[in-house]
Amino acid sequence: QVQLVESGGGLVQAGGSLRLSCAASGRTFSNYGMAWFRQTPGKEREFVAAISWSGRSTFYADSAKGRFAISRDNAKNTVYLQMNSLKREDTAVYYCAAARDIVVTNTRRERAYEYDYWGQGTQVTVSS
Repeated sequence: QVQLVESGGGLVQAGGSLRLSCAASGRTFSNYGMAWFRQTPGKEREFVAAISWSGRSTFYADSAKGRFAISRDNAKNTVYLQMNSLKREDTAVYYCAAARDIVVTNTRRERAYEYDYWGQGTQVTVSS
């Protein structure tokens, strides 16, 4: 089992920044690829970004490219999502998720059902 706890969400004005954190406990964190998804009411969970177990490979949804950055610190069992130039359409509940590295390093990474573990989510609200 891997337990994931997100933090860092909140209310921010458009154009501002937030840094989300996801702290992991349980099984060896560095064995897993990690990802961030987001979800708004009535919509499916949407892939945002992913990172391989080593941190050497990162992947982004088109909506996140150039604005968001995913990173991890395996010594701290934590993955981060730095979000800059936030837009109203970034408003959502953000979830971190863990999966086998082979999932994260190919196109399966965009499918929420491929992930084994999920956090409880953190709300991000971007105001105009």
